[in-house]
Amino acid sequence: MVPTVYEWAGGAAAFERLTEVFYAKVVEDDLLAPLFRYMKAEHPHDVAVMLGEVFGGPRTYTEEHGGHRRLLNKHRGRDIQPEQRARWVELMLSSADEAGFPADPEFRAAFVGYLEFGSRRAMANSKPGATPKERDSLKQWGWGQAAPGAE
Repeated sequence: MVPTVYEWAGGAAAFERLTEVFYAKVVEDDLLAPLFRYMKAEHPHDVAVMLGEVFGGPRTYTEEHGGHRRLLNKHRGRDIQPEQRARWVELMLSSADEAGFPADPEFRAAFVGYLEFGSRRAMANSKPGATPKERDSLKQWGWGQAAPGAE
């Protein structure tokens, strides 16, 4: 049986390490700090739970944190700029290295694929007047492709 991307990464503990490393960098970053200046203490944990679900882990973000609707609300009106999106991806990738995420090409292809997809959707959904599709659950991301119907 093929493990999920979540399992291959190391499960919940791996995603917690990732977001701890990542958000420590974000608050010091000139491009990203303004977007996160009002970040609550639980934000890194919430993002770890969200990423875990996206990559095939427990559906905790959807069932306990508000799912896709909450994710949309976190980005609405922020007007994320292309350079901020690119920096977010860059810091997430360097944080994955520091957090000990797998370095094999198959894992990195799936991981980078979602970071690009998710960050571009977040940027689009953050624009004034954006009308994203609303749904309850998060899209699942697997090995080399998004789940059918990902948008």
